[in-house]
Amino acid sequence: MAKTANINIRIDPETKARSEQLFAKFGITLTDAVNIFLHQSLMVGGLPFEMKQPDYNNKTEAAIQEARDIASGKIPAKSYASVRELFEELDREC
Repeated sequence: MAKTANINIRIDPETKARSEQLFAKFGITLTDAVNIFLHQSLMVGGLPFEMKQPDYNNKTEAAIQEARDIASGKIPAKSYASVRELFEELDREC
């Protein structure tokens, strides 16, 4: 009987690279981290963390949507000629 079995998963390259960097700080590989996750899942009889939808308030939801709209190009991002100009606008908003 084989000592290991292979699992193939698809994940975006950036997430993989960032995960590898994170786990390297702990001295483990991505494979080690997946094994730890699976063993912990078996020990608790399910996912080893609570899964729930984030509960954001309306202001946070609006800010998230604005960020998505800026990222997608639906609305233009603000720009400033200087840091002073940025801070002056922020002071006016308060």
